[in-house]
Amino acid sequence: MFKILKRFFEFCSPADRKKFYISIVMSFLQAMFEALKIPAIACMVKALLDGNVTSKTCLICLGIMLVSIIGAGTFKAKATMLQTEGGYNTCAEKRMRIAEHLRYLPMGYYNENSLGRIMSVTTNTMQNLENVATRVVMIVSSGLLSTAVITVMILVFDWRIGAILLVGLVVFFAINSGMMRVSADMAKQKIEKDSALVAKVIEYIQGIAEVRAFRLTGSRSRELNAAIDENEHANSAMELRLIPFMTMQSFWLKALGTVIVIASVLLHISGSMDLLTCIIMIICSYLIYAQLDNAGTYSALLRVVDNSVKQAQDILDTPQMDISGEDIVPAHCNISAECISFAYDNRRIIDGITLDIPERTTTAIVGPSGGGKTTLTSLLSRFWDVDEGRVTLDGRDIRDYSMDALMRNFSFVFQSVYLFADTIANNIRFGQPDAPMERVIEAAKKACCHDFIMQLPDGYDTVIGEGGASLSGGEKQRISIARAIMKDAPIIVLDEATANVDPENEAELMNAIEALTREKTIIMIAHRLKTVRHADNILVIDCGRIAQQGTHDELMQQDGIYRTFVESRREAASWRL
Repeated sequence: MFKILKRFFEFCSPADRKKFYISIVMSFLQAMFEALKIPAIACMVKALLDGNVTSKTCLICLGIMLVSIIGAGTFKAKATMLQTEGGYNTCAEKRMRIAEHLRYLPMGYYNENSLGRIMSVTTNTMQNLENVATRVVMIVSSGLLSTAVITVMILVFDWRIGAILLVGLVVFFAINSGMMRVSADMAKQKIEKDSALVAKVIEYIQGIAEVRAFRLTGSRSRELNAAIDENEHANSAMELRLIPFMTMQSFWLKALGTVIVIASVLLHISGSMDLLTCIIMIICSYLIYAQLDNAGTYSALLRVVDNSVKQAQDILDTPQMDISGEDIVPAHCNISAECISFAYDNRRIIDGITLDIPERTTTAIVGPSGGGKTTLTSLLSRFWDVDEGRVTLDGRDIRDYSMDALMRNFSFVFQSVYLFADTIANNIRFGQPDAPMERVIEAAKKACCHDFIMQLPDGYDTVIGEGGASLSGGEKQRISIARAIMKDAPIIVLDEATANVDPENEAELMNAIEALTREKTIIMIAHRLKTVRHADNILVIDCGRIAQQGTHDELMQQDGIYRTFVESRREAASWRL
């Protein structure tokens, strides 16, 4: 229990940790003020036993009780406020740290770790910490402190009852330890099922068009329902496994209180305890039960808090790419790769590639699916780090650049475009949020998307759906190109940018790409002949190696993958119905 609390406090930022520590001090003072009820009761009981109840006695007892109530209430309010602030601030700060940390993780991390798990950590897990951790830490720490104070007071009044209480507490914490062990396994399963459920919900929503098109609604619904049922079972199983321990804890505390009452009465009857002390011990037996019962019940949730902390910390502990380079501004944008290799899951994807991409030239990358085209561009732009060899920009290893300095030189237009649930203007100025509207419109015109934007209900202020769901594929691509034009980076990476565009939009999209790539260094992955035949250099990638290299005319003179690629597409294009 104490290790979990310690781990949670270490997870908090220094400022929030300080708030929790101060809140514990406040909880201790709250316990001290609550313990003042005992001397107030003792004072009144003594006066009753002596037959000497006066107005002065009543006022003294009333004053002590008022001080106890006001003091305990004040410190409880302050402790609750500090713990609430600490909990919410910690989760907000960790969400931002996780988001920042994810920026510089290797792209392979997102293959190993599903979107559902990452989203579950940043939503469910952090929400558990926000809502559960603060209450649990507050109740458990307050209960333990109050119990400690009352135990000390009982030992002061009568060491024999104090000894009985200490033995009872040892048994109580043994039961609680067993509950914590069971909770550890169940809490892990609960969090895993939470992550699996989030992943299934995301998969179902993102693939709803395909699900409906292939009439798999029932099948996919069954998978989603199965994930919901498993999540429900995990949560129910956790509750059912913990109920016996909670019952045992509660029963033992009631039994302990009964033992203290019986022991106090027997000691009084034997003449070794006065009546006043006997009555005080009986009252304290109920105070111990009330404080510790809450702490014991809520301590089961500490394992959920602990697993939540571990999940968040696992992401933060995932090694980032080394981003601590220099803020270098290259004089030229020549890119070279020197015998680079890269493996993923023990499978070599890039195997000893050497190439040169001169400044302001166009390099097209073609080849069979799975040959390593996208991986090669990811290595050239340092989305991944090479395992062997090196990639250079203007003669400097790209690892010498800080990540932000390197990314200033690259703009990307991907086959799958992601737009944010925001205005079109803000999507275009995404990398430059303070850019004036004039530059946004200028970029949109160059990208051939100004006309269709002006036909929308609110023009540039039109809020588009998440992922750009309310726009066509060609419209999204052109907005993506406008975004890249705004950035005005000297190196442009086009990954199948025209693969899924309909013929009506293709002409405008090609004009937009021409505006984007003018006087730039271009690296493009493409399957369409018209997008590669005018490239300065064409790389044919197969099985992680450069199988062929040259201009279109040079490669057409050779037997190989490229000529087969071109001829098969010509044959397909000549078919008519």
